[in-house]
Amino acid sequence: MSSFEINKCMTPEKIVSQIEDGMTIGIGGWGARRKPMHLIREIVKSDLKDLTIVSYGGCDVGMLASAKKIKKLIFGFVSLDVIPLEAHFRRARSAGEFEVMEVDEGMFQLGLKAAAARLDFLPCVAGLGTDVLTHNPEIKVIQSPYSSDNYVAMPAIKLDVALCHVTEADKLGNSFISGPDVFFDEWFCRAADVSYLTAEKIVPTSSFNDDYKIMRMPIERSLVAGVSEVPFGAHPTSNGPDYGIDVDHLKLYSSRAKEGWSQYVEEFINCDDYIGSVGGVEKISQLPLPVF
Repeated sequence: MSSFEINKCMTPEKIVSQIEDGMTIGIGGWGARRKPMHLIREIVKSDLKDLTIVSYGGCDVGMLASAKKIKKLIFGFVSLDVIPLEAHFRRARSAGEFEVMEVDEGMFQLGLKAAAARLDFLPCVAGLGTDVLTHNPEIKVIQSPYSSDNYVAMPAIKLDVALCHVTEADKLGNSFISGPDVFFDEWFCRAADVSYLTAEKIVPTSSFNDDYKIMRMPIERSLVAGVSEVPFGAHPTSNGPDYGIDVDHLKLYSSRAKEGWSQYVEEFINCDDYIGSVGGVEKISQLPLPVF
């Protein structure tokens, strides 16, 4: 009798090769926190185009915008925390380079949860009486079947692919997220047809036999098609408690929004040693964690 062993490990390049032009891509993390930035840089280097990007955005959105990868952006915000409005996103949106659907953060969450539940929409009060409805006329207001109350019918945000970064993963697709918040990564993965994870470390499955870790494993392995070990794979965003936000690098990156993007790409994306180009392991490991 032959045995069958599940091994979902693959390279970041292999993960990106699964994405096709025109797909809708959900990106986990939050602003400048725990973004799958290694995968974002791989997408920038690829020939992919006409993507719909769904994100609580940070420099993931900004890089893809400057690389001309975005056809439509669905977002609740695009911020680097310490830099309130992401500069590359600001330039691209001001120039009208892609379609946008900007919604309240709570509406965004419900859009993912509707898709996860295979529903067309979920009702909410968020957005009522705001310009969210003015600028997104496709979002409807409905009356409750049980009262005279009105609700926003937030449409499902269905994803082809979700990309997230985690602290640890195993070859089966189990994963553990450390730090202060797991954000909405679970819902990105549930809303997607398929999900891929980068991890700081690939570990034996037995390492998850830990009461603390079990409580911070929101992404079911059945949702995950591939995992890749990428130490410091969230840089320049944070991955608490291992390393914080690289504010100096984000300032440099932001300064290249109007001029110097091609230079940034050559220096930090097309380079052979990204970690070395941003100061090395020791420097990243000592980045202070955000306190807000």
